[in-house]
Amino acid sequence: MLIIDQMASSSRAFFKVFNPAPKSIPRIGQSNLMQLTHKKQLPTFQRRGIAEDSLLPSSTTPIKPMNVETKHTRTMGDIFVQHSQKLELFRNVLRNVAELDALEGLNMIDAVQRLGIDFHFQREIDEILHKQMSIVSASDDLHEVALRFRLLRQHGYFVPEDVFNNFKDSKGTFKQVLGEDIKGLMSLYEASQLGTEGEDTLVEAEKFSGHLLKTSLSHLDHHQARIVGNTLRNPHHKSLASFMARNFFVTSQATNSWLNLLKDVAKTDFNMVRSLHQNEIVQISKWWKELGLAKELKFARDQPQKWYIWSMACLTDPKLSEERVELTKPISFVYLIDDIFDVYGTLDDLILFTEAVNRWEITAIDHLPDYMKICFKALYDMTNEISCKVYQKHGWNPLQSLKISWASLCNAFLVEAKWFASGQLPKSEEYLKNGIVSSGVNVVLVHMFFILGQNITRKSVELLNETPAMISSSAAILRLWDDLGSAKDENQDGNDGSYVRCYLEEHEGCSIEEAREKTINMISDEWKKLNRELLSPNPFPATFTLASLNLARMIPLMYSYDGNQCLPSLKEYMKLMLYETVSM
Repeated sequence: MLIIDQMASSSRAFFKVFNPAPKSIPRIGQSNLMQLTHKKQLPTFQRRGIAEDSLLPSSTTPIKPMNVETKHTRTMGDIFVQHSQKLELFRNVLRNVAELDALEGLNMIDAVQRLGIDFHFQREIDEILHKQMSIVSASDDLHEVALRFRLLRQHGYFVPEDVFNNFKDSKGTFKQVLGEDIKGLMSLYEASQLGTEGEDTLVEAEKFSGHLLKTSLSHLDHHQARIVGNTLRNPHHKSLASFMARNFFVTSQATNSWLNLLKDVAKTDFNMVRSLHQNEIVQISKWWKELGLAKELKFARDQPQKWYIWSMACLTDPKLSEERVELTKPISFVYLIDDIFDVYGTLDDLILFTEAVNRWEITAIDHLPDYMKICFKALYDMTNEISCKVYQKHGWNPLQSLKISWASLCNAFLVEAKWFASGQLPKSEEYLKNGIVSSGVNVVLVHMFFILGQNITRKSVELLNETPAMISSSAAILRLWDDLGSAKDENQDGNDGSYVRCYLEEHEGCSIEEAREKTINMISDEWKKLNRELLSPNPFPATFTLASLNLARMIPLMYSYDGNQCLPSLKEYMKLMLYETVSM
């Protein structure tokens, strides 16, 4: 038996992972549409970039579960038992240490989160942080105050920025003597990433700590310089813990027994989750191959593994295996429809396709080209199947909300197509307003909300349909970050707009450096809006909020192209998550 098969059968008590065989699900409004035939041969577009990368194979070369068993390999049952015992041991250590030493309790929570395994200890973390609220400013240690501030805000507790006033001088600026406290400065810089609109102290904190940390790099030893540099490049709140965890293994020094125990727990966890992710990619690749769209629509991207990475990054809890697989399906259609609008479709055909999606009727596709008929029918069936599953599992039919999200996406795509066909650029504000929708983030998060199935109420659905800040800010971050790139997305030959380009056209005499700085500042402002959402009451479950944040954290990996129009950070992330085994 493959080790991954053992995991699927043995992990139920531990991860509560269920991957049942697909059931035959009745389709809402099932069409009797006859099999379509091509009237013309569709051209094949040659692509460079991640589609051709050896770490990102196409659907024709799916990852297969790895058989890593030998006669010396421990059984999965033994691994799970020992892992469960170590988890329980660390829970007890976490409770006891936090009770005796408030700061050390915070350090433990920070370590757990940086290793990306906090889902195991959520109850303990919640209890500890609730108690910490009573001592938010009871210390003159910068590291302790800043760490407590960040952890509490990350968990939705509002801590005022004036807790840092103790570290200011009579002129109201941060004391220069703090420059000698590298650990405190790093914690202050990390805490400043949780700022919201109008919090000037946190803006000052980021500039102050960032400047002193950069200055310190030249006289720190190699190990310290690596830690400081990583903090500046990848502050925890805006980074994927799963991507940065391996770096934490290297840079953290075990000065106590609990850190050694935690690292041991994390290593086992990483290997178990890696096998789980491999199994999910096999499922996605099988679904995509059976769908047949890669053969029918040869101009479109064929990258099911890349699409799955979004789901893997957003939904990090191992027990959300089925949800990750389901979420990858609408993500694939966002990419597919984007290629139709950006690469292949004529404007007249795009108008007809958009009208068909808005009507959401199979009969509406009679006048579409064959390749659009194929795409619409597959979209129609996939959306109805997801709606059926959500209704059967959670008692709510999300079809209306899902239809609205697809119609809005196509409407936004069409607006862009008309802009580029006319040869006239819109105002930057108008471009961004439409770009927030055309980013596809709304479609993904709306589907995610219903697939998760938590706290689905009339109130939450109504708010979801209005595109709340949790969604719009994540979408704005994606659109702006994407537009910062100098290279075209995967070297496609289609139309591609840019906020920077629109801004330059609108502001005569503005340099590209100024336009890029403006864009970077806007991304920072959107993060502040997301931070505000963390602290504001809303009807969305914590799992959805975390997934929305993770989507924003994933964006730099997805859109940081190098000079060869490849994605080195994404390659590294996939390598870490899917291919490398952590030595035990």
